[in-house]
Amino acid sequence: MPLGRLSRAAFNLVHGRNLVYNQCWEDPRLDRQALQLSSSDNLVVITSAGCNALDYVLAGTGHVYAVDMNFRQNAVLELKKSGIRNLDYPTFFKLFGEGNLPEWKEVYPSKLRNDLPPDAQKFWDRYGKFFTGTRSRPSYYFRGTSGLFAWIVNGYINRIARIRGPIDELLEAKTVEEQQEVFQRHDLKKKLFRPLLRWLLGRDATMALLGVPRSQRQQLDRDYPGGIAQFIEDRVETVFAKLPLHDNYFWRVYLTGKYTPTCCPEYLKEHNFEELKAGAIDRVTTHTDSLLGFLEKHDGQISRYVLLDHMDWLYANYKEILTTEWQAIVDKAAPGTKIIWRSASLDVDFIDPIEVERDGQKYKLGDLLTYDREMAERLHPIDRVNTYGSFYITDLADRAPAAQ
Repeated sequence: MPLGRLSRAAFNLVHGRNLVYNQCWEDPRLDRQALQLSSSDNLVVITSAGCNALDYVLAGTGHVYAVDMNFRQNAVLELKKSGIRNLDYPTFFKLFGEGNLPEWKEVYPSKLRNDLPPDAQKFWDRYGKFFTGTRSRPSYYFRGTSGLFAWIVNGYINRIARIRGPIDELLEAKTVEEQQEVFQRHDLKKKLFRPLLRWLLGRDATMALLGVPRSQRQQLDRDYPGGIAQFIEDRVETVFAKLPLHDNYFWRVYLTGKYTPTCCPEYLKEHNFEELKAGAIDRVTTHTDSLLGFLEKHDGQISRYVLLDHMDWLYANYKEILTTEWQAIVDKAAPGTKIIWRSASLDVDFIDPIEVERDGQKYKLGDLLTYDREMAERLHPIDRVNTYGSFYITDLADRAPAAQ
């Protein structure tokens, strides 16, 4: 079997049979600025772990449609919804803040299960053990394929690099200057990125655990000096030594297996939990489908699209589906539609040439999309996740452009 087909098969095996993401890896603080959300907006987002779907509702979005082909990802969001409806805040924070609920076997059947759809019930009936933990893997955030990689990285930090103390120092630093001092004093760049780790970061199997298909790795190997291993090394240095860590909940949970009440996603903060419980949670619905399938079935209009980075994979593997998906986006777009996406590539050049039909005429997407490059260039460097090559913010024209 050719290497490309073998890699795709391995990626599909990982994604088709497992929970991949236990938290979202896109910074919604940037998305709020880019999307300018209001109560009149209907938003569609690829579910991932559902953290950002809840964030968009808290930002005032009228309705959020969370769509994912992997029912396990929707099961995570459904458990969050059930927990918000049926638990008190301290119990809910133990569940999704600390990733460990010792009383799961009592709480789940009595307070959570009956409020879940059938697919989510079946999943959590089997995998509730994610929240009871083991001695070596005590947290839900060390579960799923990305969680497994986090657990491996923590083992590397603790037993091979032996830098747990300095990592904890970094996470407790109050300023970037303190972070830089810790990073340099302990020579963390050298101690973290030993040859073994750099080799692992260049492997398709390693990247598949993180949800990174071979096509994205190839983009960075082609476009970034030093390839994907150097890209990751530079991103980690930026996160640890150049951006504030005190509210970077993405990396805190990755490196510790839990959040804190002051460093966590918005849905885990007590006042936001209460707002969701008071009714805002009802404005989030899950849909197990492809984005294209959802749009084809959906009767109403969508004014906000959050496409994550899935177009990288579609372009590399299913160009015809990518074109059909964009046609569906154009067909279902409301007036004033905004669309955002991210990419592993440093510069996406495959979107604008795509041809779609509007008002009975063919147009290239580049003629229908207006990019806010200034905002994207301002926001992208301060992304707390800091793992994407580029970020795109666009407005979709309400009507076809006039003939030249």
